[in-house]
Amino acid sequence: MNSAKKNVSNKQNQRLLQAARKAMKQAYAPYSQFKVGAAILTSKGKVFTGCNVENASYGLSNCAERTAIFAAIAESGPGLDIRAIAVVNDQGVPCSPCGACRQVIYEFGPDATVYFQSSNGWKESHIMQLLPEGFRLK
Repeated sequence: MNSAKKNVSNKQNQRLLQAARKAMKQAYAPYSQFKVGAAILTSKGKVFTGCNVENASYGLSNCAERTAIFAAIAESGPGLDIRAIAVVNDQGVPCSPCGACRQVIYEFGPDATVYFQSSNGWKESHIMQLLPEGFRLK
């Protein structure tokens, strides 16, 4: 684990949480009524956001974390390097990234710090704690 990448200042963390909350308000969640927002901080200091987008065919829905990551790639290209990601929800309940999101976070940020609401308040975890032995092709 590269500790230089892992260190995210309190100011950066607050910026991420604020951006995630703003993105959450854009969520399209007519079926679950569960709005989620995410914000990523890249190694270049740029912030990208995303929200969950549901679909009547539930398998076609997309999580906030992946929406933020895909938006970053669409703007910046495939060299994305995630330093940190924050995840919030409108109900204030525990909400860590799902397994699919953990794998995508790991793909673009194997040293990323993840902030999310846990059963004991806000939690900060390294992606490797959330996804040990993440899948890699290279």
